Amino acid sequence: MKIRVTLLAAAALAMMSPTVPAASQDLSFDAYLQLMMAKARAEGVTERTITRMTSGLTPNQRVIRLDRGQPGTPTRTGYPALAPYISTHVNPTRIRRGKEMHSATRGLHSGIEQRFGVPSEILMAIWGHETNYGSFKGNFDLSRSLATLAWEGRRRDLFESEWIALLKVADRGYSRSQLVGSWAGAFGNPQFLPSVYLRLATDGDGDGRADIFNNRADTLASIARYFNDSGWRTGQPWGVRASVPANLNRTAIENKIISPVCSRVHERHSQWKTVAEWRKLGVQPQKYLADDVMASFFQPDGPGKPAWLLTANYRVILEYNCSNYYAMSVGLLADEIAN
Repeated sequence: MKIRVTLLAAAALAMMSPTVPAASQDLSFDAYLQLMMAKARAEGVTERTITRMTSGLTPNQRVIRLDRGQPGTPTRTGYPALAPYISTHVNPTRIRRGKEMHSATRGLHSGIEQRFGVPSEILMAIWGHETNYGSFKGNFDLSRSLATLAWEGRRRDLFESEWIALLKVADRGYSRSQLVGSWAGAFGNPQFLPSVYLRLATDGDGDGRADIFNNRADTLASIARYFNDSGWRTGQPWGVRASVPANLNRTAIENKIISPVCSRVHERHSQWKTVAEWRKLGVQPQKYLADDVMASFFQPDGPGKPAWLLTANYRVILEYNCSNYYAMSVGLLADEIAN
């Protein structure tokens, strides 16, 4: 990856200015990689790690195709029904495996719950959804994927910072062959991005290392810390099924606030009300919820279909993946594992 000094200098100036190249055509991959390597050095990554994480690096065209295939601005054509998604993702096999893994890790639960306040079944449901309890964690070379996505330019700031974070993870003693995962850069049992690993990965068994690839204690403690950091409220469910009166005035409870993030997700939830206020409107939780708990009403497949009262803990699940389909399936899988 040799490159002329004049090109390096010009590119370095470009990176310091507001007119950073926004597309892959602005610089060759090798030239852009040199810029990222310089930034990694400036942030303290060792030369040995930089060398082994960039040796023979080339852009991955499949990663570019996958990224460009992601949906852009959503249309207003409605939402797919929730029920088919749930039947696929909260199926008997996943429930059975979740119960088995929950039983196999039982000795870890009390310590992690005491430390972070997050129920073990929630941790298990995340693990099940992300990697099917560790059976598939992805096989993309993370350095190649993240460098490709940064160079391609659609979300350059995000992926450049994640690539540098990955090198910092590698600097902790992980080989490049270990650092494989999804095409978008997530890795390990909980599918953390490198920056999340650096911030929240947790040693769950006291051996001085946060191994989210193979260590169950570290995996569960790291997910628990993520949820704790996102504001999980101990002792409160994510949500409960609710019975709904036929005369519920749905217009009166519509959410009028536009969320600055994931607006299409949050617009489907009602206004926040206390459980006592929902009871007065005839919406009755089918499991215990204290009258002073704040909750939003969610009936994703429309009148006559299942409905829920969602607490603030549901929003914490959305922090992991901002999708109602994902969050509902995690919550429902956790309930099945706990039963």
